[in-house]
Parts: sequence; C-alpha cells; structure tokens
Amino acid sequence: MNAYIPLKELADISLTSGASWIYHETMTRFIPVKFSVRGRDLAGAVSEARERIRKNVQLPSGYRMIWAGEFEDLQLAKERLELIVPLSLVLILVLLYSLFNSFAEVLLSLLGIPFAICGGILALSVSSQPFSISAAIGFVSLFGVSVMNGILLVTYYNQSRLAGQKPFDAMFTAASTRMRPLLMTSLSACLGLLPAAMSHGIGSQVQRPLATVIVGGMLLGPVMLLIVVPALTMVFLGRGGDQPPPQSPPAAQPETPTPGLS
Repeated sequence: MNAYIPLKELADISLTSGASWIYHETMTRFIPVKFSVRGRDLAGAVSEARERIRKNVQLPSGYRMIWAGEFEDLQLAKERLELIVPLSLVLILVLLYSLFNSFAEVLLSLLGIPFAICGGILALSVSSQPFSISAAIGFVSLFGVSVMNGILLVTYYNQSRLAGQKPFDAMFTAASTRMRPLLMTSLSACLGLLPAAMSHGIGSQVQRPLATVIVGGMLLGPVMLLIVVPALTMVFLGRGGDQPPPQSPPAAQPETPTPGLS
C-alpha cells in the first residue's frame, strides 16, 4: 500500500547561512582559513597568531588546528636545509683537505665564508627583508664562491713559494695577481643581480631575498678576503722565514761530447 509522508516528519528544514563548500582531505572534513603576511617574516607572524589563538580560542572536542600552506612548506624546507648545509660544509672540508693536505690551508680557504654571510645579513637588514628560504639558498650559493676565492689565493701563494719567493713577497704576488679578477667577478655578479634585488613586481618575494643576499655577500666578502687572508697566511704559513720550501733537485743534464781534433 502506497502512502505519502510529509517531509517535516522526516527532517527539520530551515533556511540558515553556512559554508557553500565542504572540503575533505584524507577522509576528514576541514575548514580553510586563509590570510596573507606583508611587511614581516612569515614564521614570526604565525608564531604570534598561534600565541593569540592559544590564549583566546578554545576549540571544541574533536577539532584540531593545522598550519599549512606556505608556512608548512617553510618548515619542510628548513628541515631539508638542516641536513643539506652541514653535509655541504663537510664535503667542502673533505675536498679541501684532499687538495692541500693541511688543516691550516683548509681553514684559510674557508675564511671568506663568514664575511660573505655577514654581507648577506647586512644587506637583508638594510633592505628590511626577513630571512626566507630563498635567502637561505643565496647563502648556500655564497659558500661555493667564497671557498673558490680562498682556494685560488692560497694556491697562488703556494706556487709563489715553490718558485723561491719569500713569504711576504709570495703573499703580495698572490694577492695582487688575484685582486683584479676577483673584484671584477664580484662586481659583475653584483651588477647582474642588482635589478632583481631592487624589484618589487610579481614574483619579487622569491627572487629579491636571494639576489639581495648574493649582492651583499659578493660586495663585502671578497674585499675582506683580500684583507684578512693575507695577514693570517703570514701568521700561520709564513713562519718559515726567508727560506723557501725545499724543492726537488733539477734533473741531470746529459753531457755534451767534446769534438775531437782531426
């Protein structure tokens, strides 16, 4: 037997306001709350928001809050950098020691890194930019350039010493020989990345910190490298005085036969 049942007996129907979409992820409903951060660093903004929510918002039972989006990507990138940066430094140390076989020369080759980092931090501070993942990539890029400059300076010094020059003369020759190409390379890199460091258009939030770090590091790092490394080289490697390092004896020349008289 067929019968009609009123809908009001099966459900309560009313007109209310609510979400127009129901989002699901991993078989769980979620409500997205989006906001943008301008004029400050993302990690600091999220930390402040977390503290205010903890004090003023009580979530019902069964609810939880997840900070995702760019902040989640930032945290994952930081975890990767915590592994990549130490591993890169260890590999650099191993390669440098295999090249020089001397811890003193390895440390002298690495002296450009702190000055390059200081230059990048100073550039970020002057431009009022927060530390970000793109800025961290810029610092990693400075590592290789700074180490390369240190290797060339120490290598030129060793070659001049093997040629028989005194420690001071060998260091003067190495520094004066490398000064012009080193400064020209740094200046060309700074001029090439200066437009990106000063950009404010679409996508500048990614390229601007990286370019700013490299420009600051390439301006300060090579100059301080040419000032500090020669002085410390004289302290740690110039203790041999005026005596040049031992050289291998020259190869014996074949005797020229004396022509006989006819």
